[in-house]
Amino acid sequence: MTDRGESALRLAPERIEVGPSHMAWEDGTLVIRIDERTVPHMDRLRGEVRVIPSGITNVELPLTPDGAHVWRPFAPTSRVEVSMNRPGWTWSGHGYFDANFGLRALEADFSYWTWARMPLGRGTAAFYDAERRDGSHLEAAVQFDPDGTATLFQAPPRAQIRRSLWAVRRETRADPGVQPRQVKAMLDAPFYTRSAVSTVIDGEETVGVHEALDLDRFASRWLKPMLAVKVPRRARWRFSD
Repeated sequence: MTDRGESALRLAPERIEVGPSHMAWEDGTLVIRIDERTVPHMDRLRGEVRVIPSGITNVELPLTPDGAHVWRPFAPTSRVEVSMNRPGWTWSGHGYFDANFGLRALEADFSYWTWARMPLGRGTAAFYDAERRDGSHLEAAVQFDPDGTATLFQAPPRAQIRRSLWAVRRETRADPGVQPRQVKAMLDAPFYTRSAVSTVIDGEETVGVHEALDLDRFASRWLKPMLAVKVPRRARWRFSD
């Protein structure tokens, strides 16, 4: 995606536009239409992602005691349909829709976190583990029924996953004696990794999305300048109508 200025943003109750791309609720489906340029070749990337929730939640999870950071799992159990203008970039399967909100920079309050969303026969399990700057820890395990009902439960033990290509530390939750493993790489960066991970939760084998974020690395002086050249920028882009 492209970093853009305020002139490229439009907001409405059920729609957000960022430059030529937008997302909107249409008859209970979140429709995301993408019109972007890829880096480094600046090829046109166009297509549509449809997120069809089985239920919408009304819950928020505070990530810090003062509520300065919040996780909002809008649709933790969904069907996703993808159609892009690239060979092989058309598929459908299970997915989710969530967001994080914060009043301070992440690196100001956290040094490290992992998150995972695992589909189960009874719905979806999500795990949020974070190391805060004040020395405290977040350990949250949430079970979501297909209709979006959320229940906190006792998480299984932490288990190590092999480090990423950039040697980012990774861990998730698994039944005792189970060794989680990566089955598909999605994104590798010096401070962040996202992948599909296989684990076992309450006796059920599952493959879900896992992420690990090293905010000590992210906050380092040598890394942040790299972000400015990774993503294209169009600060003065404006709508034509």
